[in-house]
Formats: sequence, structure tokens, C-alpha cells
Amino acid sequence: MSVKIRLKRFGTKKRPYYRIVVMDSRAPRDGRAIEEVGLYHPIEVEEKQLSIKEERIREWISKGARPTDTVKRLLNKLNLYIK
Repeated sequence: MSVKIRLKRFGTKKRPYYRIVVMDSRAPRDGRAIEEVGLYHPIEVEEKQLSIKEERIREWISKGARPTDTVKRLLNKLNLYIK
């Protein structure tokens, strides 16, 4: 089973917010997640856009979970993922 750290979309039309979740790579985008590890609100002010559980993300990455390109970019903003 390949595990990915990716975004799960919530919110209304033109007002999205996302949960950063750990999911099986074969599951649909808004399907059942293994664990929720953060939130991303792209519409909010820069300081309030991203909230994450840093230790859980590090643990999942050490177990072999691979973040998607978008999640990798968000983690690099906080200097958490350097690869």
C-alpha cells in the first residue's frame, strides 16, 4: 500500500479550505483518510493559512509516506520537508 500526504478539499464553491491528510494513494481525493495532520486555508491572511501537526508529519514521512507536490511546497514554507 502506497501512502501519500495530500490535500482533501472542503468548503463551498470559490471559498475552499483543505485538510492535510494521510491517505492510501488509490483512494479518491475526498475519500476516507488514515489521519488528519493539518489544515490549509488559502483565502486567510498569510499567518493563519497553515496549521499542522509537525511531529505527526515527520513520523509519517519517516515511515515512507510521500507528500504530493502541493503539500511539499506548503511544508517547505515552514522548512519541514527538505527533499
